[in-house]
Amino acid sequence: MQDRVKAILAGLDLWAEWPSPTQRRIVGAALESFAERGFHGTSLKHIAAGSGLSTAALYVHFASKEELLFALSRRGHALARDLVAQAAEGEPARALSVLVGAFTHWHAEHRTIARVVQYEQSALEHGHALEIAALRRDTERIVRDLLGRGVDAGVFAVSDVPGAAAAVLSLGIDVARWYGPGGRWSPHELAALYADLAARMLGVP
Repeated sequence: MQDRVKAILAGLDLWAEWPSPTQRRIVGAALESFAERGFHGTSLKHIAAGSGLSTAALYVHFASKEELLFALSRRGHALARDLVAQAAEGEPARALSVLVGAFTHWHAEHRTIARVVQYEQSALEHGHALEIAALRRDTERIVRDLLGRGVDAGVFAVSDVPGAAAAVLSLGIDVARWYGPGGRWSPHELAALYADLAARMLGVP
């Protein structure tokens, strides 16, 4: 399980959507400011100062701070969907361990962006919010399909597959809220713990 988790995580590049160093400076500054001040407490001046650019220079790459939040949200949710899609392949019990392990590890290691995209969704414009909601539905569907396969194979003892899928995803998502480095668990240790808890929750023999 550990090797598969490492392989999946190694293939996920958070910054690949922004190839230029300037874009990465802007997005990184926006992420840090959203995490520290919240979306509504962040101004374009904060982002400009954090990126070392003028406010006018930001508009060359992004039209507004909402567009920056949307770019971060879209990237974070797309990576989550891609992660679970890769992890869900194969025998259900093993796939569950890989999925929960990788999903938990990613939310611990990338807790800043995970926290921002989860807790600042209400600031997105309607059209952008709909696109993010579609990505979330895709992710949930993949997990539901995996659990359904496991139930059909007699591997999982689950009476409510949608509810169980929500619980499995919540395990990893909530990590971004409370996790910090230097605590009791490393991301790797937490991934193993949560994979074991998920297996027990779903009745894996």
